Amino acid sequence: MTDIIQSILAINPDAQVSVNAEDVNQITWLNGTTPISNEDILAKQAELKTAYDAKQYQRDRAEEYPTWQDQLDDIYHNGLDAWKATIKATKDKYPK
Repeated sequence: MTDIIQSILAINPDAQVSVNAEDVNQITWLNGTTPISNEDILAKQAELKTAYDAKQYQRDRAEEYPTWQDQLDDIYHNGLDAWKATIKATKDKYPK
């Protein structure tokens, strides 16, 4: 789950807070930061989690792609079409 401070900073990048035990009810607002309602924080947290989950395919692809050095070597030895086939296999395995 997205942490509370990340959610607060997505709403107010200048917020200064302290959060105890990742508990939305244990937020200390520091240096005159205007408090944000728990409901707004939790809604932003859900929004950020949805956005993160929607890009799982990107993280899966990144782990599976060969290194850029290996990709360049593949292009050099086997040509652009072979490289495209290698990359396409990963894209097909983890579609958007």
